[in-house]
Amino acid sequence: MDQNQGWERTVERWRRFEELGFDSVWDCDHWVQPSRPGGPYFEAWTLLAALAAKTERIRVGVLVSSNTFRHPAWLAKMAATVDHVSGGRLELGLGAGWYEPEHQMLGLDFPEPKLLVDRFEEAVQVVDLLLRQDLTTFPGRHYQLREAAFRPRPVQQPRPPLTIGAHGPRMLGIVARWADAWNSFGSPDEIRARNEVLDAHCEGIGRDPRAILRSLYYWIARADEDPWSSVDAFQDLVGRYGEVGIEEFVIDIPRDDQEEVLERVAAEVLPALRAAQG
Repeated sequence: MDQNQGWERTVERWRRFEELGFDSVWDCDHWVQPSRPGGPYFEAWTLLAALAAKTERIRVGVLVSSNTFRHPAWLAKMAATVDHVSGGRLELGLGAGWYEPEHQMLGLDFPEPKLLVDRFEEAVQVVDLLLRQDLTTFPGRHYQLREAAFRPRPVQQPRPPLTIGAHGPRMLGIVARWADAWNSFGSPDEIRARNEVLDAHCEGIGRDPRAILRSLYYWIARADEDPWSSVDAFQDLVGRYGEVGIEEFVIDIPRDDQEEVLERVAAEVLPALRAAQG
């Protein structure tokens, strides 16, 4: 997470997480880093493709790809390509877009929330259909496809797992209908409340709520606590959020001086968590 280091260092870190046995590694889809907009930052999808070729086992993804940056059909083609480069290890993350300053920098349209979500709801359908089919027609209001050919199909069938980043009620309704995993950030109380909304959406459309993985992004730069400060701090974080339904944790990378904690978490905590999940 956070592609603000040099290429060689980034490869080294991603391979390190793979070596230690973590399940997945992710980068972010931003023009600049929101918590440090004046610093360096690599582009998400080109970086992901390169890192997919430099790793072997660990699953890879963008948390999450902003719909305001690309046409969804183009994104689907990028996702299928990375799925092939990685040998079927892509986790496909999608979001509506939120960081307005980078849109202002680039002169990109950043509509009011209703239109932002309207576009996103169609975009999710476009991506889902293209990745599942050889030919797709989609007569949407914001996106229109006419016999759009899509080959090669992704390695993962019927498509790579779809993670949607969402916080509000309408976005959670989109998660309920199309996502394999839901990602959010916030306090345990906020996550608990959103989980309940998502469960209600699932029940309303007849989908088993347990079919959607619950995922947390823990943004250390804006958090009160650093889970890499000690093994106990890491376990406390996992415990508190596990109690409100979180099953997957995506956490900003530790500092170099926290390597010992990282190694202990990998050796002691991860096996115990996997055993508890069965």
